[in-house]
Amino acid sequence: MKNLRITVNGTAYDVQVEELGESAAPAAAAPAAAPAAAPAAKPAAPAGAIGSIVVKAPMPGTVVNIVAAPGKAVKAGDDLVFIEAMKMETPVKAPQDGTVATVEVNKGEAVDSGKVLVTLN
Repeated sequence: MKNLRITVNGTAYDVQVEELGESAAPAAAAPAAAPAAAPAAKPAAPAGAIGSIVVKAPMPGTVVNIVAAPGKAVKAGDDLVFIEAMKMETPVKAPQDGTVATVEVNKGEAVDSGKVLVTLN
């Protein structure tokens, strides 16, 4: 993790950023979060049986809007879910074309980083 300071519209914010490198770096980061990731991985297995593409939360926050609905066709880059963190709404986008198989979260739900949000076929 790196500590950085960014300035937006004249206001400075101190943030922590996780550096993701080659395939070895995320593998090393996953065991550190193993207690939280292990329970989330078990529900992801049945969801993976329904939807082969799993879309996870990139950060902890609160689900403020769900655009995806089961059966809806989506294209790569389409918005699926919006997460609010630090008073900023961040869209979680479809990684590729597909059809929404399941929506695993509800509006207003607090989610941790790595939580399965949506599965696609």
